Amino acid sequence: MPIDRRRILLGLALCPLCAASGRAEAHWSYEGDGAPEKWGTLDSEFRACSMGAEQSPIDLKDAVRADLNGFSIAWKPRSYQVANNGHTIELDVPSGDSLALEGRTYELKQFHFHTPSEHALDGKRLAMEAHFVHAQANGRLAVVGVLMTEGAKNAAFSSIMQVAPAKPGSMPASGPIDPNALLPTRRAIFRYEGSLTTPPCSEIVDWIVFAQPVEVDRADIVAFEEIFPMNARPLQPINRRFLLQAGS
Repeated sequence: MPIDRRRILLGLALCPLCAASGRAEAHWSYEGDGAPEKWGTLDSEFRACSMGAEQSPIDLKDAVRADLNGFSIAWKPRSYQVANNGHTIELDVPSGDSLALEGRTYELKQFHFHTPSEHALDGKRLAMEAHFVHAQANGRLAVVGVLMTEGAKNAAFSSIMQVAPAKPGSMPASGPIDPNALLPTRRAIFRYEGSLTTPPCSEIVDWIVFAQPVEVDRADIVAFEEIFPMNARPLQPINRRFLLQAGS
């Protein structure tokens, strides 16, 4: 993407984690009048959703093997509030947890969930996906994606779904939750440059998606689906970007 066009798109929403300042945010959803194919027309700040060329999510296939060094996670167990924000179940993170990526440090701000998975793995979308959103002070983001599939119970995800509100609001978790428990054992990853998967779809995201899914209990998937039957954006074209893969 030409630099000037990218700068325009960045200027549309430099603080995607913050509430819209001074005005009500346009209503968006996953169906009907606010569906993803209409996001770009709902608000001038959402234009990247339709005009962007580096949008997310994508199909994770035909990746180029690469040696990707300098990636590490520093998260710790915490007592969380589990919130329904009207679009997903989200846990906000106090300062102190971080991600290091190629010499840059990003602070973990929140993590949340989608069903089905937003990224596809060689054409297949899985049951769910977790997104761990990290930010720098300049607005640049690094998001860690974890694909989730039906299988063994995951204690961390079960703790979240035990108290997840059915309507907008928040509830405290019954005890500390370790976000590391939502990571797979194998650390093979995909890397690409993309966007937020929700409005304003800002193209300011370094994506790191684990190749191995993590197993979660079917009952917890159903519990999430009862609150949000579908909250995943359609796949976007990769266009001229490179998808990199590292690890095994």
